[in-house]
Amino acid sequence: MPKEFGRNQRVGQFIKEELSVLIQQEFPMNQYGMITLTNVNVSPDLGSATIFVTILNSESSESGKSSLTSTIQAREKLVEELNKQKGHFRQELSRILTSRGVPTLLFKYDESIERAQRLTDIINSVSHNDDETSG
Repeated sequence: MPKEFGRNQRVGQFIKEELSVLIQQEFPMNQYGMITLTNVNVSPDLGSATIFVTILNSESSESGKSSLTSTIQAREKLVEELNKQKGHFRQELSRILTSRGVPTLLFKYDESIERAQRLTDIINSVSHNDDETSG
């Protein structure tokens, strides 16, 4: 019977836990907001890992739609900074990880939370409009 979680999933979970701590130390909350790792996908050969990040509680996301471009710029800057530091993060992970090699890291911004929020807003506005027309 196959294992419920493959080795690449266990390595991904380990990377997620350790990188969360490292990123919070390297990137203070006042610069970007709270940086959250949402998922880590590790290739089956353990050669590469894609780390999905999102920014929560950032000032730009709280100020509304008028600062959409600044929010996008902040996301792009964050991903760029994380990818610049990926060698450092990989080196730190190699000190902790007991396997022979450490996967190559690639950071990407996870838009799924924002998409879900937009869908929730649309659903709420439709249901709110239905309540007004039926009343």
